[in-house]
Amino acid sequence: MADISMDKIKELRERTQAGFMDCKKALQENDGDIEKAITYLREKGLAAAAKKAGRVASEGVIDSYIHMGGRIGVLIEVNCETDFVAKTDAFRALVKDLAMQIAASKPQYVSREEVPAKVVEEERSIYAAAARNEGKPEQVIDKIVDGRMEKFYKDVCLMEQPFVKDPDRSIKDIITEAIATMGENINVRRFVRFERGEGTAVDAE
Repeated sequence: MADISMDKIKELRERTQAGFMDCKKALQENDGDIEKAITYLREKGLAAAAKKAGRVASEGVIDSYIHMGGRIGVLIEVNCETDFVAKTDAFRALVKDLAMQIAASKPQYVSREEVPAKVVEEERSIYAAAARNEGKPEQVIDKIVDGRMEKFYKDVCLMEQPFVKDPDRSIKDIITEAIATMGENINVRRFVRFERGEGTAVDAE
């Protein structure tokens, strides 16, 4: 297969909004030709997923997942456009996978857009101070902070996290592929994760 540059993958993603791995595969299958890769993605239905992303999704399901004998529990709402899709095995399996992801990877937000500005400012301040303490030159600190913020988003935002069943794909990639396959907009509206004993004081005696 052709060796594909990150710049080409990025360009194809920007033009189609398809997932990273789908863009990489499309370019590999078409010897790095972007126009042919776009046609490939359209034939697969992946490039069309972005057009569906703006449509109203008010149906869907609320599901739960209990892990490790009741030590961890997740409640999640995932929306789609029609009750028909909400009842399909494929949609239910996607919701269950998302709940398992939350149980395993402890995201705090659905997407980076939900992270409060105050939290972002505090994290950036901490990373900048750490970089200075490490002796990094002042002119590169912003770039270092940006890089560490990307890792922070991957840690705390569900959509940014690597999928636990396939770490080469992000949760955003998984949902984009589901949109293409099911033909409807799909989004995670909200979730809550419980871990037994979390936040309680432990008796020191």
